[in-house]
Amino acid sequence: MAVDKKADMLARRFDTLRTQRSVWESHWQQIADYCLPRKADITKRRQEGDKRTELIFDATAIHAVELLAASLHGMLTNASTPWFTLTYSDPAMRGDDAAMEWLEAATARMYEAFHRSNFQQEIHELYYDLVTFGTGCIYVEEDDATGIRFATRHIAEVYLTENASGRVDTIFRKYKQTARAWADQFGEEALPSRVAKALEKDPFDMFEVVHVMMPREERDVGKIGQENMPIASIYFDPDTKTLLKESGYHEQAFMTPRFLKDSVSTYGRSPAMSCLSDIKMLNKMSETTIRAAQVQINPPLMVPDDGMISPIRTRPGGINYYRSGTRDRIEPLVTGSSIPIALNMEEQRRQAIRSAFYVDQLLSAQDGPRKTATQVLQENEERMRLIGPVMGRLQAELLQPLINRSFALMNRRGMFEAAPEEMQGEEIEIQYVSPLAKAHKQTDLQSIMRALEVMSQVGQIAPVMDHIDPKGLIDHLLDTLVVPAKVRRSDAEVALAQQQREQQMAEEQEMQQAMQAAQAAGQAAPALREVANIGEQELAAAE
Repeated sequence: MAVDKKADMLARRFDTLRTQRSVWESHWQQIADYCLPRKADITKRRQEGDKRTELIFDATAIHAVELLAASLHGMLTNASTPWFTLTYSDPAMRGDDAAMEWLEAATARMYEAFHRSNFQQEIHELYYDLVTFGTGCIYVEEDDATGIRFATRHIAEVYLTENASGRVDTIFRKYKQTARAWADQFGEEALPSRVAKALEKDPFDMFEVVHVMMPREERDVGKIGQENMPIASIYFDPDTKTLLKESGYHEQAFMTPRFLKDSVSTYGRSPAMSCLSDIKMLNKMSETTIRAAQVQINPPLMVPDDGMISPIRTRPGGINYYRSGTRDRIEPLVTGSSIPIALNMEEQRRQAIRSAFYVDQLLSAQDGPRKTATQVLQENEERMRLIGPVMGRLQAELLQPLINRSFALMNRRGMFEAAPEEMQGEEIEIQYVSPLAKAHKQTDLQSIMRALEVMSQVGQIAPVMDHIDPKGLIDHLLDTLVVPAKVRRSDAEVALAQQQREQQMAEEQEMQQAMQAAQAAGQAAPALREVANIGEQELAAAE
């Protein structure tokens, strides 16, 4: 096949990105060797099922990775609790019952789609990549059975580049698939000659293919079709530089969050990178300690060269012979190694690794006095706030584009009910209600409650409550506590309830005034009769 100009251009870009990423690969390989052995095939090529723990003598780092990944999953995208909701950017729309209930119904549909799909296992795998390699990659695409489908890609496959805003907008993915899969995906007529031959002889032979997703540089906005969509999706053969398939997406289908990131690097950094030296040292120390313990438990023997009759038997009940009349004996070799010192030094390294992975903050203390439920809740919120700085980047680079992409896919597939007319053209924003997000909101809530408590005390000497807008306060509290629209009244209903209450109060006041007037009239009636009697008596006397 002839070389395609577009495929050749993409291949040259891919070579540049591959060169830029090469300095990271040895780093990732070392981290995977010690922290995530099942993914330790970045620079090393291993067969499936091959042993991958030959360098591991202490599993502290592996357990720390598992704990942090599970904690992020539980605090950000827990399957048993809501972790996001949809709302309107316009505060006035939040008072519309019909519009808000439609959004809640759409959110519920999204949770149902997530639960039916493979979201939970794939997002959990993504957290493993984040806490070890510092960079993760997840792909969101349509699925005929569940509506949406997710796939976490190995860090060894992806090559990234950023735009001027520091956002990853171009992703190259190099991976292998069988000749049979090539034919199913691209069609037999598009196959290169080597793949076409393999399809006939051995369809399960593996060949490399490159998939790139990037903003489309040239497109006709007025035309409809995959080749004019904002995001270009192109498959090409890196060996023959031939174009295999070109299509497009309405939005970026790859999400590539970074755990931590400096201002000059494209790829992220992780807690595993921060303590890699401690991890390697701990494994080396553990290896040395194990050997020292073996020497003490089964020490080498000191045997005279002419007093013993070989072989030396060290098994239980073994009998060794020596020449009679000699004082030679078999004695162990004392090395003088101190196991307690070695164990103490290992524990110091373990503590440093646990601190890098937030183990002390994530695990509540098992020992010590019993604590009240309030104390446990406060400690839990403090632990979540400690890991909170990571949440901002994950929201911007993972959760927000993932939710937007999922919403758009489901909307185009008609998985939502018809939207009310009043919400046409309104912008929808994401509100995070995960345990980690709620822990941050608790600080705001506690500040408000503390302010109200102080102002109620000061209100005894000054009219401080005049500075508080009751409606604004209630709206803020409802938003902070994420009260569902089903149990909230709309602004119109609130105004009607206030009007009815004011009318009822006015009627009660009128009735009270009438009763007071009647009571006053009743009390004045005897006096009037007395005055009338006096007047009649005076008139009679005058006559």
